[in-house]
Amino acid sequence: MKAFIVTYKRFFKAVTFVLVGCILALFICNRWINSSTSSQLYTQAENIPPHKIGLVLGASKNTVRGTNNMYFTYRIQAAYTLFKLKKVRYLLLSGDNHIKGYDEPSDMREALILLGVPDSCIILDYAGFRTLDSVVRCKEVFGEDSITVISQEFHNQRALFIANKNKISAIGFNAKEVNKNYSFKTKVREYFARVKCVLDIYLLHTSPKFLGEKIKIG
Repeated sequence: MKAFIVTYKRFFKAVTFVLVGCILALFICNRWINSSTSSQLYTQAENIPPHKIGLVLGASKNTVRGTNNMYFTYRIQAAYTLFKLKKVRYLLLSGDNHIKGYDEPSDMREALILLGVPDSCIILDYAGFRTLDSVVRCKEVFGEDSITVISQEFHNQRALFIANKNKISAIGFNAKEVNKNYSFKTKVREYFARVKCVLDIYLLHTSPKFLGEKIKIG
């Protein structure tokens, strides 16, 4: 019985240590990413410096329930606003297209053309499987190291963190946020995504899944 109690206490201490470590990692990575990118974010399109490229980060067009995904809708609106105001000349649409019937870049292209963006000003990146892939490929494949990232604020912060580490001169334009009830699960996942982001950059030295031949824009 005594041995069981000792073992239980050791197990409890180990679990407690792991939980505290996880909580600290979530807190530190979140604060680090927020503080290091705060000066690079814009919410007013009129105030943002112009860039050649607007990198629009992918999202699914519809939710799992079949309704409109407001993350997608608001990102498209933000991208169109910057293009209309001539704050970007080209829109690089980067997203996931790894399975049949799921095509984020093409869905974004279709939505932007309906709003009036010329097809000649749209470039598709089908290998933007993750935010890291989208940002790094912008430089390594498309040769662009001065960009405006377009997504919601929490997503822009992580993308800019990746850009800074990869010596990309980037700013972010914050698309409209969705309501809290709609975005709760996404925001929770973002905390863990930020820990993974830091690990990818500083410990794992993760590279994009695909690079490939250089593609010149414009």
